[in-house]
Amino acid sequence: MSVLEHPSFDNHEKILFATDEVTGLKAIIGVHSTVSGPACGGCRMWSYPNSEAALQDALRLSQGMSYKNIMADLPIGGGKSVIMKPEGPFDRKALFEAFGRAVDSLNGHYITAEDVGVSPDDMMAVRASTEHVVGLPEGKAASGDPSPVTAEGVFRGLKVCVERGLGKSDLAGVKVAIQGASGHVGTYLAGHLARAGAELFITDINQDGLERLKAEHGATIVGLDDIYSLDVDVFAPCALGSVINPDTIDRIKAKIIAGAANNQLATREMGAEVLKRGIIYAPDYVLNAGGIINVMGEIAGDFNPEWVKGKLVGLEQTLAEILDQSDREGRPSNLIADEIARQRIEEKRAAKLAKVA
Repeated sequence: MSVLEHPSFDNHEKILFATDEVTGLKAIIGVHSTVSGPACGGCRMWSYPNSEAALQDALRLSQGMSYKNIMADLPIGGGKSVIMKPEGPFDRKALFEAFGRAVDSLNGHYITAEDVGVSPDDMMAVRASTEHVVGLPEGKAASGDPSPVTAEGVFRGLKVCVERGLGKSDLAGVKVAIQGASGHVGTYLAGHLARAGAELFITDINQDGLERLKAEHGATIVGLDDIYSLDVDVFAPCALGSVINPDTIDRIKAKIIAGAANNQLATREMGAEVLKRGIIYAPDYVLNAGGIINVMGEIAGDFNPEWVKGKLVGLEQTLAEILDQSDREGRPSNLIADEIARQRIEEKRAAKLAKVA
């Protein structure tokens, strides 16, 4: 099967396969859409079982970035990159410099940043090879690690869901299960929730991180597979995608699914299964857009924290409108969000073509 026939290929504008024998780099960059501006989205490094899994991730994530950026009303398109983590020891700095050369070969059509498995320091290594990188810890208009802002956006959206699903205006006593709690976003989200009075149940592959959260917030640590079956109010997936699938859906007792992970639904059809069970689902690319909003100021060359805060308020409003429409029409929230995103992209495309004509 070629890339063009891949089930997750959604008329991507460009897909770049990049390798470097010296550093062991094996990367895929997906440029889904540049209708609104240069494609922007993070770089993920993961131990993928094979190149097919890496391609699937790159395609789904880059499409999701197009939807995320248009729903946040940002003047950028959607793209994403994945690096297949080399087996055994490797020169991390050299590998990311090689990745930077691959990014630079796209001549600004793709701007990268950090994602799962990647740090701001890695982006500085990328910066040695290309100027098309953001989320830097230093330099003019540097925005730094976007994780805290992503977590704040998820926290705000989660409160919107709690108000609708539980009829509560605060989070005092609300039980929240966080999957991937020791990750960058999960850790910050746990802090927001604990300070708001929520009761936390946490899991992650990083046991040391879990112990720190337990000591700091009094969270309860549970097993990786046990997180789905907990009798909680909110399930917050903050690790990898496809965790809402036929094997897990009937185990979930939460009334709300609201987390930071991308592509939480294994398929678009899972949204209907979530709705059928009376669960409120916050579309992930609406909820987790805080990070890309944060780096947008860096792209523009004038980072403004107040502008970022205003955009986060806008995300709350957008999520509320999607959930209201889902309730009125009895249709899955993920499909409604997808329809709005595609419509906005097509409107941008039509306006761009009209201007050229």
